[in-house]
Amino acid sequence: MSVQSIDRAFDIIELLSKEPRSIAMTEIGRRLDLHKSTVHRLLSSLRERGYVEQESDTGNYKLGLGFVELASLYLNNLELKTEASPFLNQLTKLTGQTSFLAIMDAQEIVYIDKVESYNSLRRYTIIGKRRPMHATSLGKAMLSGMTDKEIEDLYLERKLTVLTKKTISTFDDLMAEIRQVRARGWAKDDQENEKGTRCVGAPIFDYRDRVIAAVSLAWDINTHPDKIWDDYAKHVVKCSMDISAKMGCPQGRIRQLAG
Repeated sequence: MSVQSIDRAFDIIELLSKEPRSIAMTEIGRRLDLHKSTVHRLLSSLRERGYVEQESDTGNYKLGLGFVELASLYLNNLELKTEASPFLNQLTKLTGQTSFLAIMDAQEIVYIDKVESYNSLRRYTIIGKRRPMHATSLGKAMLSGMTDKEIEDLYLERKLTVLTKKTISTFDDLMAEIRQVRARGWAKDDQENEKGTRCVGAPIFDYRDRVIAAVSLAWDINTHPDKIWDDYAKHVVKCSMDISAKMGCPQGRIRQLAG
């Protein structure tokens, strides 16, 4: 799509957003001084993506639910970052290690926030970056909130990208580890995403009792080679529990996380 077409598509979107009623295609063309064929082509593309709807009785057009979904995702992530921020800071302060917050997108995690300690020897420029779900404690924590069928559907081709010698390489091994994560309430990354780095992650639940994100703690094995996993895990789980409570997680789930 050309830049001009993109501009015209946004012109249509902005016009529809300002109208309290639906508008006929000819009216859209007249107001924006666009040819009928151009309006039809752009409306068809927008309708296919759910950003525009056509009324069955009048044939007129209005904004679709696609924009509501986009806005909801944005606002949810904004709320999540806002609510999680003090708990990430507390987690880093307690442990002296870097904490991370991430969400899921298909088979990948997306980092949306981090808090580093002042004396950290390493600086992570990672916000917005993606990593494979199966190779991170954050990803495995989020996968633990899905059903086996949902995970199977997510990995239809059963192919897992290998990043280090320790990365889980088979789907069966991944499922076995996910079952362990569900049982203990937290996930580990033992140099599976990056050599020399270990992480502990735990899922974050929302008001629907669904996993929407995860929090993790990362440390360098050269500075903490003998650190016991459980020591950091209890802090990470507490952090995830506190954030989940702020996101409206049911009390039953909170008690389960605490226990």
